[in-house]
Amino acid sequence: QVQLVESGGGLVQAGGSLRLSCAASGRTFSNSAMGWFRQAPGKEREFVAGISRSGINTDYANSVKGRFTISRGNAKNTVYLQMNSLKPEDTAVYYCAARADIVSTSTSGTDYTYWGQGTQVTVSS
Repeated sequence: QVQLVESGGGLVQAGGSLRLSCAASGRTFSNSAMGWFRQAPGKEREFVAGISRSGINTDYANSVKGRFTISRGNAKNTVYLQMNSLKPEDTAVYYCAARADIVSTSTSGTDYTYWGQGTQVTVSS
């Protein structure tokens, strides 16, 4: 079992930065690939970024590539999403997710076992 709690969301102006954190509890965090997803009002949930169990391999949606960086600290049971050069279209609820006991990340939300409650990110123009 893995419990995930996101933090770090908020209101920021376009061009600004935010750093999201996802604190995990449970014995399988270090054995899990992790991902960040987001859902804007009236839109489907979409993949943002993923990181492998080792932290060596990462993957990004084209819309955030070059602006967002995912990382993990296995000693702290935490995964991060550094978001720079934010745009109004980045406004959404951001969710952290875990693929328990899986090495590689995935862009499909159905491949993730555990989800956090989400944190709101609002980017004003």
